[in-house]
Amino acid sequence: MKNYHVSNKLAALWRRRGSLIAGLAAAVVTSLAATGWAGSLYIITGTEDDAAIILDSAQDEAPDLSSQMVYISNGSRGYDIMLSEGQGVAIHHEGGVVTAVARRESVSSLLNRMQIVPSPLEMVGVDLSSGDVTITVSSDLSFYERVTEKATHQTLRVENPELPEGTEQVAQKGADGIRSCIYEVVWSNGEEISRQFVEELNSTAVDEIIEYGAAKPEAEAEAEEAAEAAGAPVEKTSKEAASGEEAGSAGSSGTEAAVTSGQSPIVNVSENADGSGTLYLKDGTTLNYSGVRTMKATAYTTGHDGVGTRTASGTAVRVGTVAVDRKVIPLGTRMYITASGGVVYGLAVAEDTGVRGNRIDLYYDTYNECIQFGRRNCTVYILE
Repeated sequence: MKNYHVSNKLAALWRRRGSLIAGLAAAVVTSLAATGWAGSLYIITGTEDDAAIILDSAQDEAPDLSSQMVYISNGSRGYDIMLSEGQGVAIHHEGGVVTAVARRESVSSLLNRMQIVPSPLEMVGVDLSSGDVTITVSSDLSFYERVTEKATHQTLRVENPELPEGTEQVAQKGADGIRSCIYEVVWSNGEEISRQFVEELNSTAVDEIIEYGAAKPEAEAEAEEAAEAAGAPVEKTSKEAASGEEAGSAGSSGTEAAVTSGQSPIVNVSENADGSGTLYLKDGTTLNYSGVRTMKATAYTTGHDGVGTRTASGTAVRVGTVAVDRKVIPLGTRMYITASGGVVYGLAVAEDTGVRGNRIDLYYDTYNECIQFGRRNCTVYILE
């Protein structure tokens, strides 16, 4: 793991013994050997600005994390995180949970005391976001990181009915800027395997707006008006015909396409006292569900916002692919989804990631369908 950097060093004095650890969301320690794993790589996230701090044992000194009330020791074996005495700790390992009370000790010492030794490919995630500490020892870990990066401006084309047809003008000059955004970062077996864009928080980039003309020459417009008044059909160029078809699909028919999606709608729902129930679809299908969630949904498609053709699960994207926060809905979960406005997305599977919290992204084949869907409230039935 070379060429990693320490971003956004924090300044202040470290609080004395007995201070509570707070303000740090997660720390990941890559294990290289059964002993001395503290000399490996630390990835610390959830600092005050949510930027990741990567600690390489080759660094001369550790960053100052005193404003987080966390002490980073830098010894001959590398870095380690010192826990406050009396800190409650829950350790998740191999499907079980062990609780303990920390002494004035490091994370590695605590694990050794609890006789939990990470394997060479396991990582140790330390969640310090609350009063108590949660430690997860696993070969797969993920976290959300807020980064600041360069933002390239976009170019938007807007129709101007007053400009002559075939002409265009720059209404607003574009400019690149800086944006703050969230990425989901996934580590497996000691290596970063993916970094997926989740959402943009803010940006200083300015879109370039180009207006194109739609006004026809006066003689041509008068001829069309006369033909329409006489009831004669008006010939259109292939470009105009295509534009008309596109406008139609972008109107109510586009919404109807999103509503149907080839899926049978729900005609009845039978609910049980424990939150489970049965869906009865119009085509006669019955689906049993274990629970229901109300979530925010947006649509996404290949070729926009860095979306490729493969999901985080390794499958090909297609209608029915849903991006989730795996901490909210596990990958592989089968769902039936409806949205406000009568939209029926239907049967779907959680196969992709790149969202955060109580949100989902629904895959559509075209960008036009995504625009029609927009952002909606949706009901997610978790199928058995």
